[in-house]
Amino acid sequence: MQNKLQELTDKLYNEGLSKGKQEAEQMKANAKNEAAQIIAKAKEEAEAIIKKAQDDAAELKAKTENDIKMASSQAFTAVKQQIESVIVSKSLKSVKEAVQDTEFIKTILASIVSAFNPASSEPVALEVILPADKKAELEKFAQEKLAQACKAGIDIQFSRSVAGGFKIGPKGEGYMISFTDKDFENIISEYLRPKTRELLFG
Repeated sequence: MQNKLQELTDKLYNEGLSKGKQEAEQMKANAKNEAAQIIAKAKEEAEAIIKKAQDDAAELKAKTENDIKMASSQAFTAVKQQIESVIVSKSLKSVKEAVQDTEFIKTILASIVSAFNPASSEPVALEVILPADKKAELEKFAQEKLAQACKAGIDIQFSRSVAGGFKIGPKGEGYMISFTDKDFENIISEYLRPKTRELLFG
């Protein structure tokens, strides 16, 4: 009886031990699997974070480079425009001084009157508007020299609306060609800006 009880006790002990060992092995295997999954997931998340950081850094670098290029281009353009403006401004100052010069006005005016009245064509009567503040200096020249050059007659007027230079056109035709200081400035400015840009910056 005692032997049987011992056998039963040993059997129960061995079965319990075996079962406990199996459960322990299973728990150990499950723990390993879970740990592997956690490590894999953590590694995947870490790689995703690193990739995003790299992508963000590359995007920021590209944006910064573009911003620098744009700022540099804008600054260079602004400097070019300033240089152009300085050169054109200096040139226009000389032009304005020339157009205010009485002798310059006389020379240009005489050439244009002659162009309106070439020897081979029928004479054309002209109208001329001169600066009012140049009347004392130009009136005698206009009445004598210009009248002599214009065989069909010339109508001379002095106006405050013309600050420098003059206006001229066929009499009674309803239009005049303007050679005022503003016209010369516009013509010179339109010519100088592209030429200056070409000479300085190619």
